Amino acid sequence: MTEEAHSSTHPPLPPTTEDIRISWLRLLRSRRVGAVTFHRLLAKYGSAQNALSALPEMARAAGIKGYEICSADAALAEIKAAEAANARLLCFGEADYPSHLAVLRDAPPLLWAVGDPAHLNQPTIAIVGARNASSLGVRMARALARELGEAGYCIISGLARGIDTAAHMAALRTGTCAVMAGGVDVVYPTENTRLAGDIAEQGVMISEHPMGMSPRARHFPARNRIIAGAAQAVVVVEGAAKSGSLITARDALDLGRDVLAVPGHPFDARSAGCNMLIRDGAQLVRNAQDVIEALPPMDLSHRVVAELSDRPVPPPEAAASARLTELPSPPKERRSLSDTAALHQLILDRLGPAPTAEDQLVRDLAIPSRDLAPALTDLELSGAVARSAGGLLIRGDFDPDPKGAAGLKSQR
Repeated sequence: MTEEAHSSTHPPLPPTTEDIRISWLRLLRSRRVGAVTFHRLLAKYGSAQNALSALPEMARAAGIKGYEICSADAALAEIKAAEAANARLLCFGEADYPSHLAVLRDAPPLLWAVGDPAHLNQPTIAIVGARNASSLGVRMARALARELGEAGYCIISGLARGIDTAAHMAALRTGTCAVMAGGVDVVYPTENTRLAGDIAEQGVMISEHPMGMSPRARHFPARNRIIAGAAQAVVVVEGAAKSGSLITARDALDLGRDVLAVPGHPFDARSAGCNMLIRDGAQLVRNAQDVIEALPPMDLSHRVVAELSDRPVPPPEAAASARLTELPSPPKERRSLSDTAALHQLILDRLGPAPTAEDQLVRDLAIPSRDLAPALTDLELSGAVARSAGGLLIRGDFDPDPKGAAGLKSQR
């Protein structure tokens, strides 16, 4: 039996039963439902099961024929595959879910984790950089990871060749986290299979993607935003001016994280991104002590709590009152088909290949967010609008992954 749908602005409670966890997984794996849409649907309908029941009608209203939600069998098959890989499910709001990551607007509702997720709730620093790293860059990454690990930090990176690999290997003994671009059971590049096994035993690997999914080019920017979100600070050790490392640094800056960079020779293209970051105000890094001195004291629990407190979580009485206030007494008059089509076209006319923030769209169109949100959900379900990393909006006909897996070559 489903509950009456209702809107709420406070974060959803984590699932408390296995059935609810399966419903969360089914909702997230349903077609066109990403992290932002998941949170929106859960807030609107009160539960994943209610949202699943409403999705087919929403899709039909958006003009999608034959829309099918993710089946229970598909979700159970993924859970079975996870059990075979010794992976556990971390749900948004649970104690083991990374606390720094939880403050992201597009925080992954679910993460698969292999290893000990407790590493993610200790002070964490990301070390990222070039795949074709120089010998000096690899040595620097190793030294930073080893010494920061010994100082009590968990080192997080993306398991890519070069700098990522060096950082993970140096931090194995003290704790490291690898964020996977594909399924948590799919190691890319395959040459890091042994390293991935070591991380699973001594650290943790996490992914927001389904089990068994091979990484595609469009997955890497999304992976980078998790690295930036889960870390207290990001250190870039070699990175071209247009590289995945710089994407991670930009994501970190957008989230208010500290960004630091190791300088390099001006003639080395691998250092162009780092030198640019330093020019623009990033902290210059010579050694691990520079990183430690640039950060707040080691006990960061107050900072995590402060960040989490930015989310509107009122006391029970206030929350109940707010929900009653939000729910209008008389039901709103439904938009006509012509009005809805006109609104959809207005949105599409404003969007293009350049990612646009949803609040910017609200300002540009001078439309209340409560009216824009359901229209965006319709357009996302139909594929006319897509979400890029960070929850930004683009037109769906500008394919972010035209090369498919072939585009991996250009990614970190």
